[in-house]
Parts: sequence; structure tokens; C-alpha cells
Amino acid sequence: MAVTAAAEVAVTDATEPPAPGRRRLRFLRGRKTVVGLGILALFAVIAVIGPWIAPYDPDAMSDALLQPPSGAHWFGTTHTGQDVLSQILVGTRGVLVVGFVAGILATVLSVLIGVSAGFLGGTADELLSLLSNVFLVIPGLPLIIIIASLVSDAGDLLIAAVIAFTSWAWGARVLRAQTLSLRRRDYVEAARATGESTWRIILFEVLPNLTAVIASGFVGTVVFAILSEITLAFIGVADISDWNWGTVLFWAQSNQALAQGAWWWFVPAGLCIALLGMSLGLINFGIDEFVNPRLRTETGASRKVRMRVGFTPVARTGTPEKETRS
Repeated sequence: MAVTAAAEVAVTDATEPPAPGRRRLRFLRGRKTVVGLGILALFAVIAVIGPWIAPYDPDAMSDALLQPPSGAHWFGTTHTGQDVLSQILVGTRGVLVVGFVAGILATVLSVLIGVSAGFLGGTADELLSLLSNVFLVIPGLPLIIIIASLVSDAGDLLIAAVIAFTSWAWGARVLRAQTLSLRRRDYVEAARATGESTWRIILFEVLPNLTAVIASGFVGTVVFAILSEITLAFIGVADISDWNWGTVLFWAQSNQALAQGAWWWFVPAGLCIALLGMSLGLINFGIDEFVNPRLRTETGASRKVRMRVGFTPVARTGTPEKETRS
């Protein structure tokens, strides 16, 4: 069967594996991932510049009591005339700081303990697994409430540290199970045969194959930390003098904003929580699609070359009238 040179080139290009650079960028080609990263980037920018662009001091009171959204106050005011938009902008930083600090600390602990336990095995595996099981049964939220009630100035970093130390165990168990399935693979055995050290094998052979699992665990921990921080502020356990979205909801609930019809007092904070959770969820879905071939629909990773049905390949020589059919 004769085919044109252009058709041969097209088939060859389609069947060749993608370049390493393109393979790394597949994760960013899904619409879910792009939307999630875009929303998260917007909140990150607000967290950095929020106190500078806030139109008012979030603690400043005025005579505009419970005013609905207007040109002067885009998100309305509270019962003491405080600007809700300024409180939202200033409070974004605390929410993201707690979420990402807790996520980073918990991810580091889960990687160190989970991967070490799964790869080393033996007594080390038993001891580290026992440590993970102990931390799995420690209730995180009640412990944070106790610590916050005992420490007079429980700041965001302390809350983030407590959340991290009580939420790493589940990720460690998942990484241990994945490491157990990887440590006997051929490429790991080949690295052992060449005399590579244990920690070099873990760093350069095992961890790269756990990147997606680690990233997914990090995103899940960030979501949990953010919701925990907002919950603590909403129930009044955290320092309510530091603004975050949970603090806004705390004051709105304490002053019966819903009963007074002041929907603008709590709806913006609720929408911000929903949008941030949605962005992290979309990123997590993007990670799942990147890792699981059965879920790859938009990233282009599972596109296959299909033969066109009903067309006979034709080799063109010279003018279009001269055709050679197979």
C-alpha cells in the first residue's frame, strides 16, 4: 500500500512519544486545572496585596450602619459601620497562610515517614507504622481547641503547626503503601545492583514516581487546614481580633445578620470559601486525571491515533490526475 510522504510523517509524529517538556506540561492543559490554578492565583494575589488595596481600615467604625452594597462600600457595612470588603481582603492572607503552611509541614512529615517506612521495611517499618497509627486516632480539631484555649496568643502559625502535626498520618499511610509496590520494581533493583545508596534510590528512583500522590495529598491537606481555620474562627476559638473569613462569619452570626436581612455581611465570605475550595478541588481532579489514564479526557495524554475508515491511501506523483492506487 503506497502512502504519501506527508502521511508517513503525520503517522510517525502521532505515534512517537511526546517530548519530555510536553509531557511535563500535560498537567496544565486540562481545563479543570487551568481554572483551578487561575482562581487560586487570584486569591494568592489578594493575600499579598489585600491590606494595601483595602479601601478602609477593617477595624474602623463609621456612621454607615448595616448599609447594603453601594459605590462607597462595595460589600456593604456591618452593624458598627465597618467595611466588609476590607475585612475580606485583609482576611484572605490569614486563610492562605494557615492552609499552605499546614499543607507543607504535613506533606514533609508524611513523605519522610511514609516513604521511609515503606522502603526500609523491617523494624523501621513497624516503628514508623506504629507512629502513624497513633497519630491517626488523635482528634485534630479538639486538640486545636484545647491548645488555643490554653495559649493566650494562638496565632496563625501555631494553628497551622497543630493542624499539620495531626493530619500527616493518613498521607504517610498512602505513601507507605505506594512505596511498598515500587521498591521491588526492576529499575529499583537495577539501581541497587549498581551500588546506589539507599537514600539516593529513594530520592531519584522512588520519589519521582510518587509526585502525583504527594501533590494530591498536599492539596487535600490544604483544604482541610483552611476549613479547620475557618471553623475555629467561626466558633470563636481562634483569635477573633485577627481578620479572616471565619472571623467575618463569626461576627455576622453573633450579631444575627441573617435575622436582620444583612445578607451582604456573610455571603461574600461564604462565596470566597466556596470558590477557594472549588479551585483546590479542580486542581485535585486535574492531578487525578493526569495520574489515572482512565480519567484522562482533556489533558491529551490518552489520545490515540485512529485509522480513517472509508478512505484508501493514495500516492500522488506529479499532477493530481496521475494517481497510483494500492
